[in-house]
Amino acid sequence: MEKNKIVVPRKIKDRLYPVVLDLFSREDFHQVNLRDIAAGSGISTGTIYKYFPSKEALLFSILDENIAAIGALIREHIAGIESTRELFRKIFWVTMDFYDRNPGVAITAFITVPMRSWMRERSYRRDRETIPLRAVLARARERGDFDTSLDDRHIADLYYMFCHRHIHSWYYFGMKWRLADTIGDFFELFWKIMAPPLSAGSPAS
Repeated sequence: MEKNKIVVPRKIKDRLYPVVLDLFSREDFHQVNLRDIAAGSGISTGTIYKYFPSKEALLFSILDENIAAIGALIREHIAGIESTRELFRKIFWVTMDFYDRNPGVAITAFITVPMRSWMRERSYRRDRETIPLRAVLARARERGDFDTSLDDRHIADLYYMFCHRHIHSWYYFGMKWRLADTIGDFFELFWKIMAPPLSAGSPAS
């Protein structure tokens, strides 16, 4: 835990965070300011500044909390799943279901926020750690469940590539479907990349 970090009361978060996500999901990043946030939440700019030095600090704090929540949900939902294939399907489902239930987070994180700005923030570093891979993959490697030439970084890149692409398409076409329903569109391709190579003399699947 960071030393001297100011704790934001839950009642402030409950009023402030939904307004921030709503504004940033509807407007360009540079068009939203703290006056808009104060007006929408009914919380004075002075009170907001008490906890956050800027709109960027406020926004990235919200993203950080939500991304941490995805990681926690993934750990909860994959507990007890033995099949590596189904484990990854569940990871995608938890991620996409979270964004279906929190569309403002998806739009803000992947559409609104300038990537260069986000890369400087803790929330971006946490995003790269969302899927709890190490322990799971170590066991799966021992069993030969997937192509062992793929390291954790490769697998994380595949996860982000598929998630981000489908979130972009979902937004571009007007958010007309559930993100969780798109998993069937890409999961077989994902697993084809992940699957262990055929041994010599084995028939192609």
